[in-house]
Amino acid sequence: MTPRGATADDLDAVVALERVIFPDDAWPRDKFEDDLRSSFAHFLVVEDGGTITGYAIAQHLPGNDVADIQNIAVAEAHRGEGLGAVLLDALLEWCESRHATAILLEVRADNESAQSLYASRRFQTIATRPGYYQPAGVDALVMRREVTP
Repeated sequence: MTPRGATADDLDAVVALERVIFPDDAWPRDKFEDDLRSSFAHFLVVEDGGTITGYAIAQHLPGNDVADIQNIAVAEAHRGEGLGAVLLDALLEWCESRHATAILLEVRADNESAQSLYASRRFQTIATRPGYYQPAGVDALVMRREVTP
């Protein structure tokens, strides 16, 4: 499946999927709306038969050498199909096209599959944020990838 740019018509499905995947700390709809409107964000979705099965967002602010991967999510029924990797690779390509020299992200310390995916794309853990994910109090691992020309 090929990612495409998200549209306003996708927001209901994205927000619903966000609430299923991240029930305790789901982003509010207005955060997705802001990213959809922002010229500094890259908001992608993938779908299967017209149903949104995953989404991803990265940001790169002008004058900043570092881009941030904000969110990657795949519906549970579609995990293991490589959608996370497809979305991540598309975000990496976008970040690099904007001349970011490094890319940062946070990942739950208990999400080993995501950590493995990021490590396979040369991300390295550089810090831990204790209790970052609330209300569960799960630590976040801060991961960084240097962009090589």
